[in-house]
Amino acid sequence: MRIATLLPSATEIVCALGGAGDVVGVTHECDFPPDVRGRPVIVRGKIDAARLSSMEINARVEASLAQGEGLYAIDFQALHALRPDLLITQDLCEVCALPGTDVEAAIATLPSPPKVLRLHPHTLSDILADIVAVGAVTGREAEASTLVARLRTRIARVARAVRGRPRPRVVCLEWVDPPFCGGHWMPEVVRLAGGREMIGRPGRPSFRIEWPQIAAAEPDAVVLVLCGFDVARTRREAEGLASRAEWRALASVRTGRVYATDASSFFSRSGPRIVDGLEIMAAMLHPDAASWPTPPGSWARLGAARAPATRP
Repeated sequence: MRIATLLPSATEIVCALGGAGDVVGVTHECDFPPDVRGRPVIVRGKIDAARLSSMEINARVEASLAQGEGLYAIDFQALHALRPDLLITQDLCEVCALPGTDVEAAIATLPSPPKVLRLHPHTLSDILADIVAVGAVTGREAEASTLVARLRTRIARVARAVRGRPRPRVVCLEWVDPPFCGGHWMPEVVRLAGGREMIGRPGRPSFRIEWPQIAAAEPDAVVLVLCGFDVARTRREAEGLASRAEWRALASVRTGRVYATDASSFFSRSGPRIVDGLEIMAAMLHPDAASWPTPPGSWARLGAARAPATRP
């Protein structure tokens, strides 16, 4: 089978099921497992996020969507050359990956239309169901069943470890300028990790919030799960927040209970590593309860914020 994966989580699922050798095309963001990085790229982003601030990225995204322009471009020539039997795409978020309408347009240009599997996860259960669906369409049902069973065992281990412990008030931020709360599976991840998400709604998309809402939530911990960012980039974004009085006024910021995460790997993607994300969340909120290791460089606790120095 020749598989083209149009979002990173699909690439990770296929590879976790033992199908890495079947993957013939990926997106520019597909970086795990490492050996997929050399595969032909058929989807690229139109915004160079590495060179822009969070505010600039958000402005570009809003302007593109308002004008009806997509955020991603398909390499039609590469797609034709790869001749995929299966395309795996999503209908969840047109900001995070190629929208379904663009996929349909691409399929229409192919001489032999491939089978298409659309993933649409909103919760952890949906993510596990997607793994089963990928297993079914790729002929790897047994591998999918085994993987889901292992992931459920790890989820249950976390739930047992934090059971009966005080549940801190948590605000997850998916973006900081402007601020967006954590959406879809993130409130569920916080709950299973022994916390209470105070703004995000389980199974619902992320949405823009205001700083007074964050203050009113009185979070014991703020977890930065910035979409598409690793720990280093998230640290830089947090440093930029130090100039905001609203940020410095938060008790969790003053006491240093702010956490930077590799959200790109462990929270933003709806694949098997979301369970690593759950374990990371529990280790941040209840470090004395976590008996499992977390991936190196996957998160960091940030120091208490101080106002930036001003020149005399």
